[in-house]
Amino acid sequence: MISEFQELSDKIDRLAQLAQALRSENYLLRQANALLSAENVDFKHRLLQAQQRVEAMLAQLEPADDSLDDHEAAANPDDAEAAQ
Repeated sequence: MISEFQELSDKIDRLAQLAQALRSENYLLRQANALLSAENVDFKHRLLQAQQRVEAMLAQLEPADDSLDDHEAAANPDDAEAAQ
């Protein structure tokens, strides 16, 4: 009977150690998750900034495209009339 109590005590000790190990692992995983979430927010912000810069550059290029069309039309008046 004493050996049964000893076995039960050993199992309880192992269970307590496992629970503590899982708590420690959970804590580390939560920290890693928080860091990755912050990094993800930073990457999204940087991506948005890059997108805005590209859109601004494209907006600057659009008037240049229109002026090229005007120059081409002036150089080839027959083509401009055919396009209309």
